Amino acid sequence: MEQSFEVELVNQDEYLVRAEAEGQAVESLFRVDPSFLEGIGLGGFDGRRVIEETSRFLAGHQSVIDFPPMIDLEDIAAAYSDYVPTLQVHLRNR
Repeated sequence: MEQSFEVELVNQDEYLVRAEAEGQAVESLFRVDPSFLEGIGLGGFDGRRVIEETSRFLAGHQSVIDFPPMIDLEDIAAAYSDYVPTLQVHLRNR
């Protein structure tokens, strides 16, 4: 079963992501730099969709319970070489 995430815009370019994992509520704040999205060719996409796909991607690489409290998309791209191409494919094909 695919993990589900609730994504809420809380500030310009900041999204609160909520999920259930191991019987616990998990929250992380994801920050999006619009220039980063422009740089990877995804500047025209809705931020909420970007964060939903990013959350799914990250859940495929680590337990949701281990998500840090604050996450910058650039840090994910630096840690996982497949993040940007995976994000591009998922956003363009859904």
